[in-house]
Amino acid sequence: MTRRRRVLLLFGGRSAEHDVSRVTAAAVAAALDPDRYEVVPVAITTEGRWLLASEARAALEGGRDALPTEFRVEGAPVTESPDPAEPALVPLDRSAVDAPAPTDVDVVLPLLHGPYGEDGTVQGLFELADLPYVGAGVLGSALAMDKRAMKAAFAAAGLAHARWLAFRDGHDDHAFADRVAAEFGYPCFVKPANMGSSVGVSKAHDRGELDAAIATALAFDEWVLAEEAIVGREIEVGILGDDPPEASVPGEVVPGDEFYTYADKYEDDAVQLLTPAPLSDEQTAEVRGLAVRAFEACCGEAMARVDFFLADRGFLVNEVNTIPGFTPASQYPRMWAASGVDYAALLDRLIDLAIARHDRRANRAGRQRGATPPTG
Repeated sequence: MTRRRRVLLLFGGRSAEHDVSRVTAAAVAAALDPDRYEVVPVAITTEGRWLLASEARAALEGGRDALPTEFRVEGAPVTESPDPAEPALVPLDRSAVDAPAPTDVDVVLPLLHGPYGEDGTVQGLFELADLPYVGAGVLGSALAMDKRAMKAAFAAAGLAHARWLAFRDGHDDHAFADRVAAEFGYPCFVKPANMGSSVGVSKAHDRGELDAAIATALAFDEWVLAEEAIVGREIEVGILGDDPPEASVPGEVVPGDEFYTYADKYEDDAVQLLTPAPLSDEQTAEVRGLAVRAFEACCGEAMARVDFFLADRGFLVNEVNTIPGFTPASQYPRMWAASGVDYAALLDRLIDLAIARHDRRANRAGRQRGATPPTG
């Protein structure tokens, strides 16, 4: 019998998207075929504590502060240590049998949305630990998370996008607001530079709302972006693989609110997700090609959801999301299902890609170690 692959399912996290990560992880844990995979859940609390659990459901279904205080690792009960001098997780019974190390896994499936999970930080940890992991690498994750760097990459690749301005906390926010009002007028959008799921995003219709929007965004990040408001349709494309990347059929988001807010995405159930998007054949081919270009401009690997506006002046690329929402109802798996890759098969592909990338790089590293350095 073929040994099951051990998948470390990493979820939770310190960012404001902690709860979104829980929803995603619960769906993924339920979808991984138990005949093929052994799931090793690891939860990160909002305070940054790493907790092991043998039963994902208990940790995934609780509220934001309801992570259980007792877990079982391979049958041995463990708990959080109240002593900061001890490891974050200690056995309840110090004489318990030794359990396999949490790094004794075949692949890591990080489902950490936002900072400290989607921005290259945890990807760097996996690289140092020599662990295969699903998704973009350090550079691609960092580029796509920081909207300033991402938009600079779009510009370098010749991709049309909305006009934007950046502001750093500690500088003159009134002068920044003056410039935004002069260059973009109202309405306009303000958002944290490093955040996702529309957290901290505001639409400003006048100067009072603009000042408040800047303050709101600064609560989430040191850098803030202001963007012109685009009147148009919201089109999304899923990317899978990277050599070459494949583009899914496009989907369309029809917000239930004035724009696609956090509540619209996760709370109100008012948004409409049209899959596939009602586009002409020419538009479909164009946006799929643009999605691949945007993905490559941000050094993407394995997966991403690329978001566009379809405005009077054509398709404008908005964002590349390297860890998109991954519940069966999320647009990324919906678009791939419409493209002929169902939810379970999509997870299989992503895990295969992660292991193949790790093996490929390990082989290259081995050749480098065996190479004779040039002389002269």
